[in-house]
Amino acid sequence: MVRVVVLDSERCRSKDCGTVCYRFCPMVRSKVEAITFPRGAEKPVITEALCSGCGICVRKCPFKALSVVNLADELQTECSHRFGPNTFKLFRLPTPKPSSVTGLIGKNGIGKTTALKILSGEIKPNLGEFESPPDWREITQHYRGSSLQDYFEGLITRKLRVVYKPQYVDKIPQAVSGKVGTLLRKADKTGRLSRIADRLQLKNINDRPLDVLSGGELQQVAIAAVAVRDADVYLFDEPSSYLDIKQRLEVARVIRGLAEEGKTVVVAEHDLAVLDYLSDQVCILYGDPGVYGIISKAHGVRTGINIYLDGYLPEENMRFRNEPIKFHIKPAVTAWGGFAVRLSWDELKKSYPKFGMSVKPGEIHEGEVIGILGSNGTGKTTFLKLLAGVEKPDPDSAPVQEGQSISYKPQYIAADYEGNVESLLRAVAKEGFGTGWYESEIVQPLGVQRLMDRSVAELSGGELQRVAIAACLSQKASIYLLDEPSAYLDVEERLAMARVIRRIVESRGVTAFVVEHDVSAQDFIADRIVVFKGEPGLHGLAESPANLRDGMNSFLKDMNVTFRRDPSSGRPRVNKEGSKMDRRQKELGEYYYAAPTEEEG
Repeated sequence: MVRVVVLDSERCRSKDCGTVCYRFCPMVRSKVEAITFPRGAEKPVITEALCSGCGICVRKCPFKALSVVNLADELQTECSHRFGPNTFKLFRLPTPKPSSVTGLIGKNGIGKTTALKILSGEIKPNLGEFESPPDWREITQHYRGSSLQDYFEGLITRKLRVVYKPQYVDKIPQAVSGKVGTLLRKADKTGRLSRIADRLQLKNINDRPLDVLSGGELQQVAIAAVAVRDADVYLFDEPSSYLDIKQRLEVARVIRGLAEEGKTVVVAEHDLAVLDYLSDQVCILYGDPGVYGIISKAHGVRTGINIYLDGYLPEENMRFRNEPIKFHIKPAVTAWGGFAVRLSWDELKKSYPKFGMSVKPGEIHEGEVIGILGSNGTGKTTFLKLLAGVEKPDPDSAPVQEGQSISYKPQYIAADYEGNVESLLRAVAKEGFGTGWYESEIVQPLGVQRLMDRSVAELSGGELQRVAIAACLSQKASIYLLDEPSAYLDVEERLAMARVIRRIVESRGVTAFVVEHDVSAQDFIADRIVVFKGEPGLHGLAESPANLRDGMNSFLKDMNVTFRRDPSSGRPRVNKEGSKMDRRQKELGEYYYAAPTEEEG
């Protein structure tokens, strides 16, 4: 039996609790030193070989800092890396292939970034032996007979050139300085720069220094800087973050172009449509986030994503999620006559010195979610700010209907609250906090129960996003405004977020506007769509709300991209450009669904 014991160093406060784990451990009371306190260490260390796996310490720990998991024996020899005692443990590694894109799909904290850093050479795999790490000869011997043996031998001898785009692009200006054009020309060793710069629309920002770029611009520059390098292996960690749908697909085309040149590419990505579009094969990562992660063998992209959504690995007879995730095709809603209008607006205009936008008239009804789609820089966030009253429309526009209670989650979240998560949610939820409904409808689905005693200022991007969504939905309001709620969230967290919003809107008879770039999440959540068009950074025009199908068709036609439905999971899939299905749907004018069905109406 492989036993994994993880002690969350951020949650463990052994001095405050009087070392409860030590006092209650039956092995310690039996004179077996399963828990020790090394000299100079602030936290206890639990020896996994001596731990009986009884779980008493897990139940007794007042800070919920302990996890003890028993795994199958066959994983005993498959540990790839561990950072130290009682820390996250990664089993297996992906096996990249030349001339193809290998996608990694899994929850946050499950080991995707660790796997990429091992493949990049930034982390030397220790095979779980963190106290006496093996040398490269032992590592290559461990992977003998597999493609990873050749891969690591190439890394050691430097015959294999690897480049890596990190996950957090917002930290790049802290490490690199200079103007975009200068840096990209210096990185270009392949002659690809002109073509990639055109595709990613980087020429407009050539003269800008890195430290003034937005998150989306930094992401595109980082991807270009990697793609123009001369390498054998290209690794991308979450390349779609901060990007709108059009930019995501252009990035996907750039990445696919590398594989078509015979390069080996590995991508960790949470956007299902993008992952599906750019990958040739998919490795599924499952386990317990922050505790252990297991990497599956490679599957075909459609099969692999559907296995992940189903939550069951047939070749390992392993169920890693209790319920499958299913997408349901919604019938087009042509009228909301039976539902009261919650908010209406006449034509809105907002002008700035270098940007202007206008919004056509519309209305939203009780129990309805309106999704907002469009390119970055066309006014989506400004529209939400007008609805929230944060911004005022131009004097020649009719004011937004007043008298509504509004809860607003902005696009960029500042962790400037002094206190822990529980005090924040208790303050906004008031008497609702701690009720059974609150726990089952907000706290548990969004996964914030384990964050309650954490300081808001110390949360990661994904944790802060989930807390911000919970805080927004905890307030009693008639209108909820959420700007890019899926940022930093993994696939399951995105769909859980969508479910929570839908259930609250329907059960309370309230309304919500959601700005979202992930087509799968938008498909899951929206009843109708407001499409923003225009010239990014110059002017934007928002159409009146249209039903999901018509809105998506309008948006995708403008982008010249078609989607179809997967017959097994119902999820939206991007058609390859110029494929038979892509040409057929464009002829039919059906950019979102392959063809009408009886269920769609």
